[in-house]
Formats: sequence, structure tokens, C-alpha cells
Amino acid sequence: MSAIDNLPPLREVIATHELNARKSLGQNFLLDLNLTSKIARQAGDLTGCDVLEIGPGPGGLTRGLLAEGARRVLAIEKDSRCIPALAEVAAAYDGRLQVIEGDALEVNPLVYLTPPIRVAANLPYNVGTELLVRWLTPQQWPPFWTSLTLMFQKEVAERIVATPGSKAYGRLAILAQWRADARIVINLPPEAFSPPPKVSSAVVHLTALEEPRYPADPSVLSRVVAAAFNQRRKMLRASLKGVAPDIEDRLLAAGIKPTERAEQVSLEGFCALAREIKKT
Repeated sequence: MSAIDNLPPLREVIATHELNARKSLGQNFLLDLNLTSKIARQAGDLTGCDVLEIGPGPGGLTRGLLAEGARRVLAIEKDSRCIPALAEVAAAYDGRLQVIEGDALEVNPLVYLTPPIRVAANLPYNVGTELLVRWLTPQQWPPFWTSLTLMFQKEVAERIVATPGSKAYGRLAILAQWRADARIVINLPPEAFSPPPKVSSAVVHLTALEEPRYPADPSVLSRVVAAAFNQRRKMLRASLKGVAPDIEDRLLAAGIKPTERAEQVSLEGFCALAREIKKT
């Protein structure tokens, strides 16, 4: 039996159900239940909360979330091989786990969840960034979630918490820090996973703000930031020329020099520019 519940250790679960990680699904499994419980604790007080988990695999983090007192966990899993293993977890935790077999990019989790809702996941590498951007850019704010506790490749995690002037600063930093507090809470070496990935990983915790830090239309801000960082070596007047015909005037009105590059502009500056573009 494992250290956190009466279910078998994860290595035994993987062997029993023949759950070899598949590269095509971006799978790298965490096998240390003490570690998955540590990640679950980073999500905060789970009692009284529903938790959304994407890509639970054999259920390591799932068990951590349930053991830490989550009111209910909704796990969305694309790999049908993992469903029997997750069914064993659901049975052991008195029905507090609901598993949906499907693509997280296509399933609407709000049909199944009751607020307050936290998201916690060892995200599959091939969909992690897209899911994060979706969660950060709803038209209405506050979002359905109160916090996100997500594992990424370390390079991606550093992009989320990056500051202006750094090489990692870009679209993810702007979108994350505009509406949330973001920080790296755990660093994980490749050997923590099976199979070990070629890169290190990190867990990022994001807490939703009641209001965005600066006013801006989310669709306009996303469009401006995407264009600005798509050609980050160019001056903004060049990289943004397709966004507005009088982009130099818009930049100056936002307090930004047209000769600056994207990585030199603060979050406040990009929000001001989005407001100017909105007037077009």
C-alpha cells in the first residue's frame, strides 16, 4: 500500500495496467506519491473546492488532490488505457472522483463543476500552453477558477513569471500577470518522471485577481501582444504596422517609443496600447 492511501504504489499500477507513457500524448508520469501530494498542497486549501485535473494518467496527482481533501475532482483523460486505473481511484475515494474520457480542448468542464473551482494538473506538454492561454483570456473576468497549479517544462514556467527586459519575457508573461499573481513554487528534475524528459519541469501557481491590473480589452490585448512578440527583434513600429495604420501615433499616445522592442515594454504599457488600438 502507498503512504497516502490504501491503493497500490504507482509503479505497480502502471505495470498492472500496462501504462507505458506515450510521447504522442505528451505523457511523463510522476511516480512519487509524496511529490504528487506536495504539488496538491501548493493548490491551497482544497476542502470545499471542486478541482479540475487535465491528463491524470495513472492517477498520482489525482490521489494527492483527493487525499488533501478536495471536495470533488473532475479528471479529463484522453488516453483510454488510463480509465481502468482511474476507476480504481474513484472507487477508493467514495465517488469524489469523476473521470471523463476525452480531449481537454473540447470538453466543457463547467457542466460538471461547482464553484469554488481550482485547477491542478501535470499538463501534457503538447496542450499545456494552449490550455493556459484559454484559461487566462476569457472575455468575462473573474474566471471560473480561483487558482491554477500547473506543471510545465521549466522554460515555459519561466516565461509565465518573466519580467520586462528578460529573454523569457513575452506573450505568456503579459497574459498571466495581467489578471493573476504568478509564481514558481516547485522545481522538478527530469529523473522525477517516468520516462525522464530531456528538460527540467516546474510547477507554477497562479491566483486570479478580482480585477485585471490595468484596463484593456482581452481580445485586443492578445492580438497586440501576439503581433509584438512574433517579431520581437524588430522595433514596435515595424512589428505592429499591421495592427493599426497609424501605429506610431498609437504607440506615442500610450507612452511607448515606436523604436522600442516588445521585450522593453511593461505590462502597463501594453494595456495602454491595447486601449489606444481599441479606439481605432
